[in-house]
Amino acid sequence: MKKQRTSIFKCTSCGHEEPKWLGRCPECGEWNTLIETAVSSRSSPAGLAGGRREAPQSLPLSSVDPQEGSRIGSGIAELDRVLGGGIMKRSAILVGGEPGIGKSTLLLQAAAAADTRGRVLYVSGEESAGQVRMRADRLGISGAAASRIEICCSGKLEDIETIVNAVKPVILMVDSAQTLRTGEAGLIPGTVNQMKFCSYELISWVKEHDAALFLVAHVTKDGLISGPKSLEHMVDTVLYFEGPASAANDGDCRFLRAAKNRFGSVDEIGIFTMGEQGLSVVEDPSLLFLVSRDGELPPGVATAAVLEGSRTLLVEIQALTVPAKGAVSRVFSDRIDSARVSRVAATLEKHLSLRLSDHDLYINVAGGIRIAEVGVDLALAAALYSARTGIPLPAGTALTGELSLAGELRPVRRIAGRVKTARNLGFERFLAPPGEGVVPGLAVKDIKEAIKLLFTLP
Repeated sequence: MKKQRTSIFKCTSCGHEEPKWLGRCPECGEWNTLIETAVSSRSSPAGLAGGRREAPQSLPLSSVDPQEGSRIGSGIAELDRVLGGGIMKRSAILVGGEPGIGKSTLLLQAAAAADTRGRVLYVSGEESAGQVRMRADRLGISGAAASRIEICCSGKLEDIETIVNAVKPVILMVDSAQTLRTGEAGLIPGTVNQMKFCSYELISWVKEHDAALFLVAHVTKDGLISGPKSLEHMVDTVLYFEGPASAANDGDCRFLRAAKNRFGSVDEIGIFTMGEQGLSVVEDPSLLFLVSRDGELPPGVATAAVLEGSRTLLVEIQALTVPAKGAVSRVFSDRIDSARVSRVAATLEKHLSLRLSDHDLYINVAGGIRIAEVGVDLALAAALYSARTGIPLPAGTALTGELSLAGELRPVRRIAGRVKTARNLGFERFLAPPGEGVVPGLAVKDIKEAIKLLFTLP
């Protein structure tokens, strides 16, 4: 009989395995990193399941219990909105954001407020149990809510799998993916193999035990999830927690967006404010993005009615045009796509003979929210025209509409809802393409007609 192998040579840099020693790892190219390691008695990579697995079987779709796809309320309305109605059982949710933005605070508050009688396991590889307790006291988490939260301060996968098999949590929260490590994926924590292997183990466990997983991830300097892109493909939902400005600690507003959601829409946005008691849900978000003024508006300011998922927001668009400092004009806009600003400016220059190509364009959105909806085009065009000519828009006017390259204004979704929201906030005039709820005298078909009506041009 062939003798069973008792040791292998594993790369300490990338975790690659070879049956014999080599001077250079064929996977990562590092020299003298292969060391002899005993073969693990673990027969399968899904170690969190424990024991011997049953043979896989198929079953008719009609016989599947629909309750397996039920949701758990997180107790935080804005988080439930972004997730599509709550925490889906047997799902994995990846939460990314800048350092200090409030990811750990959001998860701890959700752990305390979740609508479930089961236990919640909070795994922290970055903080001690005492530090987590201090945050919980600051957030006012006590009593029954604190009693059902179990704390595990370790990043070692073997320790975590022992605890989850004993506790059997309904919700598992891991902070963060970069701190997970196991000897089976190499000796260096934070590597690509470590993140993929450990995350797969945790995802497999919640899929088999009718639980849900929250996995915190660091981000790069570009704001993207740090680590392998395959990590985003492994999970069901990817959430980005961001602030109103480029620096994470500037401002108290926090925005929660979904970049991927297998069980809901990616258009919804959750809005919070950060205070001494943690994150608070914003009841009326439109008031955050409007500036209170007495009298006329300054030139370059327009109010846009835009959709964020199923919610209508009124935001103030601010524009500034100055003569270009160089031979080529530039666009400075971090809250509205610069390509959209350039396209709207080119349309104004073509159809209204408004020269903007020799000016630098500065665009800002009050409150720091990022706008990607096409309904902002008309307000952006009006703000640019006002900034360039020095003529302010009439007060109490809200705008929405998509601007085409031909200068036409195309209708947008749910105009009636936008009109209703604007009227509730005291806006007397609503300029938009023809649609339900738009006053006939304020319905415009192209940019020439809109500018003429806004600025009372002959």
